[in-house]
Amino acid sequence: MSARARTLPDTAQVRDLLSDPKIFPELTGDEVEFVLDSLGLVWFLHLLELRHEIAADPVAGYFTGPTSAARIAEGLARDHRGERDDR
Repeated sequence: MSARARTLPDTAQVRDLLSDPKIFPELTGDEVEFVLDSLGLVWFLHLLELRHEIAADPVAGYFTGPTSAARIAEGLARDHRGERDDR
């Protein structure tokens, strides 16, 4: 990990991570529902840790079943409260 502080991604940043060509390159909205497959989830978690230094639980409820960028951002904020830097 780098020396910079961890930052929780907002909904737009989560959508940007999910829009990676290896996950959902055509993702257009924060409330659009989708189901992450195992490879997409692994890649998303890798990008999340790489860009935001956040390690998320891959079995968290906001990753399983139908979900959205907004639901993932809300879940990350709830699960990682107190780790966010002041922006």
